Amino acid sequence: MICPNLATMLAFIATDAEIEQSSLDKLLRRANSVSFNRITVDGDTSTNDAVTLSATGLSGVRVDSDTPAFAEALSTLMIELAQDIVRDGEGATKFVAICVSGGETQEACERVGRTIAHSPLVKTALFASDPNWGRILAAIGRAGLSDLITDDVSIRVNGVLIAEGGARASSTQRNRARRRWQPLI
Repeated sequence: MICPNLATMLAFIATDAEIEQSSLDKLLRRANSVSFNRITVDGDTSTNDAVTLSATGLSGVRVDSDTPAFAEALSTLMIELAQDIVRDGEGATKFVAICVSGGETQEACERVGRTIAHSPLVKTALFASDPNWGRILAAIGRAGLSDLITDDVSIRVNGVLIAEGGARASSTQRNRARRRWQPLI
């Protein structure tokens, strides 16, 4: 049961940097929003989850929530840990990263990504290594965006264009996409 907002998962992260509690909270919330809260395996959630970030201050190096190097390193670490959870999911055969761009808002892009990720038909296509653009486009349509124009949608799998302008790409492109559907998509 792994879905955004975590589920039956515990993560304990520590640093020897000196960070005030308010900065620690901000850093953790930002990094969590782009890592653990973006993953899903089966779409189910639970009440048994937690991510903690503690700072001992032993190094004497002061960090605050506006320290870009620390914030970036924390996000990178948490993204790697979150992706490991997906890769280690029960029955997982592929790791899929869904990247959505061009939406009116970040929230709209996230909604489209989650709808694609939770679609049983998309999951079936992924398992079969079948670049079925229709299933992906149907999921995009179910995301509930009132301003969606399907003619403006393009779908790529591992960089290979499989649909554009509301229609499928050439069979050559689909065959290239099928060959490129490996354990990492």
